[in-house]
Amino acid sequence: MKWNLMATGLALALTAGVMSSAANAAGCLKGAAVGGVAGHVAGYHGVLGAGAGCVIGHHEASKHARQQATQNQGSGSSATSKYGQSEPAR
Repeated sequence: MKWNLMATGLALALTAGVMSSAANAAGCLKGAAVGGVAGHVAGYHGVLGAGAGCVIGHHEASKHARQQATQNQGSGSSATSKYGQSEPAR
């Protein structure tokens, strides 16, 4: 019983830490929902699963946002020659 309470407390602390450190909790709600269901099915560890799902969901959303920013940054540049001068549009 003590281990279950300790695991629940740890999951809540992790979730609170992630939520307070990031103003935008993108991916956390979806990850928490999936993790909570998976944890409940795996053995009544819904709270622990929700905490882990929130952390993983937030990480994946941040990774996706970084990839999108990198792609948008590269496509916004104009066509330049190897000497750094703009080439005429064809």
